[in-house]
Amino acid sequence: MADINFEGIIIGLATFLTIGIFHPIVIKAEYHFGKGCWWAFFIAGIVFLVLSLFADGIWSIMAGVVAFSSFWSILELFQQEKRVQKGWFPKKPGRK
Repeated sequence: MADINFEGIIIGLATFLTIGIFHPIVIKAEYHFGKGCWWAFFIAGIVFLVLSLFADGIWSIMAGVVAFSSFWSILELFQQEKRVQKGWFPKKPGRK
């Protein structure tokens, strides 16, 4: 009988959840801080990138997923600002 390997499913699910978690984080970050908080996503990306170099197995892969989700969130942050300007998302009162 063949051994069943769940690592691919676990990584796929964790990646899906990570992307799902980052989506509202980007929306909230842009609303409260504007696109100027991009550096926080950059630092988080660097931290998780370094962690992925020293972790083993699934943890290394997941740290890499979080790292590149953080980097992708920088682009999404700037795109979110454009979506707010189009009126697709609410603009924080008092922000110019």
